[in-house]
Amino acid sequence: MSSLSNTSRVARIDVFPIKSLTGVSVDEARITEGGILEHDRVWAMVDAEGAYLNGKRTPRVHDLRCHYEPSLKEVTLWEEGDSRRPQFSLEDRAPLERWLSDFFEMPVTLEHDPRGGFPDDDEASGPTVVSEASLREVQSWYPQISLAGLRRRFRSNIELEGDVAFSEDRLFGAPGERKPFQLGEVALLGHNPCQRCVVPTRDPDTGEVTRGFQKSFAQQRERRLPPWSDSRRFNHYYRFAVNTSIPAVEVGKRLRIGDALIES
Repeated sequence: MSSLSNTSRVARIDVFPIKSLTGVSVDEARITEGGILEHDRVWAMVDAEGAYLNGKRTPRVHDLRCHYEPSLKEVTLWEEGDSRRPQFSLEDRAPLERWLSDFFEMPVTLEHDPRGGFPDDDEASGPTVVSEASLREVQSWYPQISLAGLRRRFRSNIELEGDVAFSEDRLFGAPGERKPFQLGEVALLGHNPCQRCVVPTRDPDTGEVTRGFQKSFAQQRERRLPPWSDSRRFNHYYRFAVNTSIPAVEVGKRLRIGDALIES
């Protein structure tokens, strides 16, 4: 067992009810039948062909702001700079779909899957895990970007406390391995370091591209790869945080702030 197991705990849990939009910090999250954190990416905006409307596809997403009521059943949406703040019920999608269609200037519908959500990786559909120390290390590479700004760029679900950068790289193993670890009462499997897309290269508020972000990130990541990180898992170094899955037997358990990390 790693010495980090005695010191590292869950410091933050974020869920993103509508895929691609702003997240919500919660104190705990139940594991659903589909192996996700409850409420995480359970709604998705899609066009007439069923394709996702997200930051990978259009920077227009960055102009959207949202705020959820505590129940996560109502959302307030607005465009940056607009004083109007319309509120919508997620239990009655039609008004929200009309508003989104006007915003994107195309037909938009909301798909809903509270069981398994809409993950980017169907095999590693569990929460993404990162450490605060890793975020602070990356923030040192980009002093013009705040720590909060980096969180919003990378959109990880679980943030671990601790003072060792890239300690989360211990949570994946050799190619093809599903490495078991535990957070509190919840058992997870670490799959691989998460391959990042274009979204982290953009300012989450303006959509403005940070020039050279991907290239410089990959260079720094390779240079600072810790000895416990299996380099065979990096076909490139634009990878950050750990993709996971949650076994079916964990359904109904809860992941909580303060839960200890236990490594196998």
